[in-house]
Amino acid sequence: MFGYGPEAFDDPISGVTADELRARFPGWELVDATPGTNPVPTFWFTLRRTGTATPQERSEMHTVINVQQAEAWNGWEGTAWAENASRYDAMMGGFNQPLLELAAIGEDETVLDIGCGTGQLTLLAARRAARAVGVDISDPMLARARADAAEQGIGNARFDQADAQAHPFEEGGFDVVVSRGGVMFFSDPAAAFANIARALRPGGRMVFIVPQAGGPDSEYAKATAALAPLMRRPSPAARGMGSLSDPDRIRQVLHEAGLTDVTASPVQAPMDYGTDAADAADFVLGQGPVRYNLQDVDQSAITGVRQELQAALTAYETPDGVRIRGSVWLVSAIRP
Repeated sequence: MFGYGPEAFDDPISGVTADELRARFPGWELVDATPGTNPVPTFWFTLRRTGTATPQERSEMHTVINVQQAEAWNGWEGTAWAENASRYDAMMGGFNQPLLELAAIGEDETVLDIGCGTGQLTLLAARRAARAVGVDISDPMLARARADAAEQGIGNARFDQADAQAHPFEEGGFDVVVSRGGVMFFSDPAAAFANIARALRPGGRMVFIVPQAGGPDSEYAKATAALAPLMRRPSPAARGMGSLSDPDRIRQVLHEAGLTDVTASPVQAPMDYGTDAADAADFVLGQGPVRYNLQDVDQSAITGVRQELQAALTAYETPDGVRIRGSVWLVSAIRP
């Protein structure tokens, strides 16, 4: 099989990697990848049939469509998020209550959490439901979620590694689907939402949040203005974060997926960035997208930026820590 490597293109979708071929051809072994002679990276891939998968084996295969995201969230960015889960949960925690209130989970209902990450929302849902299942593409984040579930003694929560765009969910197996931002990274959102919607029973509901488009007048933009000239491109894990920032786009995608009664309401909440300005500056500089853009920047320049960042963050210090107001769309829909 002849194909282009991903380095041949500027976008994160075109081209193919060896890992993607292994994921897309279960039952085959990739035995050779010989570089081509083209000016851009190309390869001749040789695959050998290893056997026929049984129906049970096919159902258990970890099918991955969003390969770039899988590589990113199973790499250093996913590991860094898992190691700092409590910081990210504190940052996003202000949106849990409005999301869960709208979801109105009943004690006899089953819940599916898409892009569950380290599992805070899944575990909160499990406390309200008969059963909760969190799915995510990131193994290090799921490991943290399972450890937290065990530590908290929550036995009705399960965490599965899966690409929700392609995973064979049980038809009608859930009453409620929730997500705290994990639905914005799909390469084909309409196809992904259609697949997720099939997991809902007829009349089942979907509730999730996604970030609103940031502007120069937002509190976060003002607080981190010193970083703006250095933030030249999204990190691998951050690609797609703005894909559902337009409410008209949200409605279009969900309607294409066959969902009805779509609403998208603006919600604001304080986001916890640290105990004080110095702590918050360290947290911001350690986040994946920032680290990615600063990796080739001179250390003296980073020191200067950190000083400016810390000074700006002092304006958001409160008795409870550094609080920066964040804005999301709180979305709901129904499977007819």
